[in-house]
Amino acid sequence: MLQVPQLDARRSRLPLRGSAPAVGSTTGTEAGTVTAVADLLSSELTWVESVWDALVPPGGAGPLAGGPGDLPAWLRSLVLGGGKRLRPRMCHWGFVAAGGEMGTPAHEDVVRAAAALETLHLFALVHDDVMDQSVERRGAAAAHVVAARRHREVDGHGDPDRFGQNIAILLGDLAHSEADRLVHTLPLALRDYWYELNLELIVGQRADLTGAAGRRTDLAHAEAVAALKSGAYTIGRPLQLGALAAGATAAQRDALERFGSHLGRAFAWRDDVLGVWGDPAVTGKPSGDDLREGKTTLIWVLGADRLTGEAAAAMARVGTTDARDGDVALLQQALADAGVRQEVEDRIRAETDRAEQILLGSPFTAEGVVGLRDIARTISWRSA
Repeated sequence: MLQVPQLDARRSRLPLRGSAPAVGSTTGTEAGTVTAVADLLSSELTWVESVWDALVPPGGAGPLAGGPGDLPAWLRSLVLGGGKRLRPRMCHWGFVAAGGEMGTPAHEDVVRAAAALETLHLFALVHDDVMDQSVERRGAAAAHVVAARRHREVDGHGDPDRFGQNIAILLGDLAHSEADRLVHTLPLALRDYWYELNLELIVGQRADLTGAAGRRTDLAHAEAVAALKSGAYTIGRPLQLGALAAGATAAQRDALERFGSHLGRAFAWRDDVLGVWGDPAVTGKPSGDDLREGKTTLIWVLGADRLTGEAAAAMARVGTTDARDGDVALLQQALADAGVRQEVEDRIRAETDRAEQILLGSPFTAEGVVGLRDIARTISWRSA
């Protein structure tokens, strides 16, 4: 019988950490959570690699050898290769706002949930790039592009693009599998919440695809997709996972839900702005990608109501085989001229202000209020 490394359910529980923040640092506890998440991910991915290596048949990674490496090594490089760690940070501040303390078993649960969110996020990014046929992610070639290129380099059998897409799907599946594995030792309330989060993300992606196919331009649909795909699993759900781990009161969870709802909209709409006018050198994705794909965002809905003439014709063409090389640039300018960008910026500011208003007189800890206010401003005015 094949022997694979065994891992006790308690093996990757983190050792208790001291509760004092780093000397001279105002974000020591947040930084401590982010560091603990990276440590747990590194430990877990080492285990995944060891089990994988014991299972792989002779011949290894084939066309992937010498390139990104086999899937676990590739997953490690992507998960630990950087990023803003927004989801772990939101978990942390939900935990602190509800009275959670560093260096406790409850904080270990937060770290585990946050690590799972990071691998779930990678799953979503890799699959999203395949669905959208995006060629770049975080300033580098998307996973399906990397795999296809390696297939060509070694003169592999079959269609390289199809191979690249299939490998990327498997890479995303591995990330999702690891995310589910990370949460399996969490308390039941956190696990139930986790599965709801997963369903929410998939519902949002499906709605995004069918909305684009149906050329929907109604505001309700655009707002629902933004909330499901982006705002909820990046802002609202991580906040609640942290609060649940801390044993939050009903009043704390209600206030966090309202705070997360407003901030989630601001986050999603900032994503919309960056998807149309973002600097590729900063965002890591080509400028205007959302327009090129005809995504039903808030910007798309507002544009459909305001643009006329050649700009309206360009809107009808993008995302189809009739698209022209200059359509995206034309729409970027036309949308700005029509006041769409300014309206979205105004909406972002209004939602951020509403989120901050909830913090006034809230049932959160003083430290949590400061942390939530600071991260809200960071999220709403980010450039990537």
